[in-house]
Amino acid sequence: MLETIDRELQLRLLQKELGYYFQNPALLVRCLTHVSYGRREQEGHNETLEFLGDAVLSLAISELLMRRYPQKTEGELSKMRASLVNAVVLEEKARQLGLGDLLRMGRGEERSGGRKKRSILAAAFEGLLGGIYWDGGYEAARGVVERYFASDIEEKKPGLEDYKTRLQEISQMLFHVPPTYTLVGETGPDHAKRFVTEIAIGGRILGRGEGKSKKESEQEAAKKALQELQRGDGLAQGK
Repeated sequence: MLETIDRELQLRLLQKELGYYFQNPALLVRCLTHVSYGRREQEGHNETLEFLGDAVLSLAISELLMRRYPQKTEGELSKMRASLVNAVVLEEKARQLGLGDLLRMGRGEERSGGRKKRSILAAAFEGLLGGIYWDGGYEAARGVVERYFASDIEEKKPGLEDYKTRLQEISQMLFHVPPTYTLVGETGPDHAKRFVTEIAIGGRILGRGEGKSKKESEQEAAKKALQELQRGDGLAQGK
């Protein structure tokens, strides 16, 4: 009984964080149910909601980017959208919401670390967006997307090259693992902080970056890592 009460509280807190409250509580449960939990469960699972959420997310991000950067070309907007709508970013959003702890999944998936798997977390975030769309319509889903991606979109400033996206693509292609970013230092007063981020691929440190925000320091670190790989030394280590 206590466990049930705790979960209900967690779901209420999740909805408060989202800024959206489900009219159909059972749909929220379905959003957080992995296919491994059992197809015979009355509530169903989030596989088709993930499919829907993927489309909703792509549309909402496209709209937000066009409104923010009306002078950008279709090709530029497509690259910006790709840097925002990918498994790495969606996993980050899912972790921010604590979705891993809220998911219902089968024992086998649980034992294999399913709550921490990037693919499952990213799918859960998309499933949640699909559920919000199904429950409250496009504007409700768009509002949640804007809530969680506004700062990311703002940082896609004209002329700012997205080194993180380029490195992500190269790392997956050459090493079959994503780069990892670790915040290793903060300096300065609260109103003028500087952040230092270290980047590694496959456990090998390729550089550090510094910036006025964590994301700016990550971009700088990614730039350094790309330069390291282009010199050939980093690439040789990856083979």
